[in-house]
Amino acid sequence: MSVASNQHRTRSHRKVAIACACVAVGMVGAAYAAVPLYKLYCQVTGFGGTTQRAIKPSETMLDKVVTVRFDANVGPDLPWEFVPVQRTVEARLGENVLVFYRATNTSKATTRGTATFNVTPEQAGAYFAKVQCFCFTEQTLEPGETIEMPVSFFVDPDILKDKDGRSIDRITLSYTFYPVDPRKPSAATQSESRSVPAALPVGKGS
Repeated sequence: MSVASNQHRTRSHRKVAIACACVAVGMVGAAYAAVPLYKLYCQVTGFGGTTQRAIKPSETMLDKVVTVRFDANVGPDLPWEFVPVQRTVEARLGENVLVFYRATNTSKATTRGTATFNVTPEQAGAYFAKVQCFCFTEQTLEPGETIEMPVSFFVDPDILKDKDGRSIDRITLSYTFYPVDPRKPSAATQSESRSVPAALPVGKGS
């Protein structure tokens, strides 16, 4: 086989390798891009029971009342006790409501957690608006520390305009806390924590 033929084959193999690498990088990039796009879609539509984030409290309140129940869960490897301070509230549509959850670090080490959330029935997600929530930021608890964390919300009166939502009279707001690697601080979280008061200290060893 001639030298020219070998060089041609080498160049062909190099082009194939580069093309494969580009495809792989493109697939990884698409996967990462899909996460924020999917999150944005859920936030806009309430898909999967994703709640909304309001920039200000509600200014309209109607007579219809809904019962809001609060649920709390802790994921594996996070040594916290996590409970709602009150299990249910009766809220009028558009009424601004403030409730609290309580978390206690039962370990002898400083731990960090972040909360995922959703509401059921899922149709209520597009109308359940949170003005303030501990879930907007990561939470750090010292050994034995207990904190009370606020959630300020309202149920948008526009739910009555939704043929699937107008009959809803009970909503469950559920949170699950998961551990956060303390070696990986989040710049976005740090920025938000300066503007959103996320937790109220209760005391040590409660």
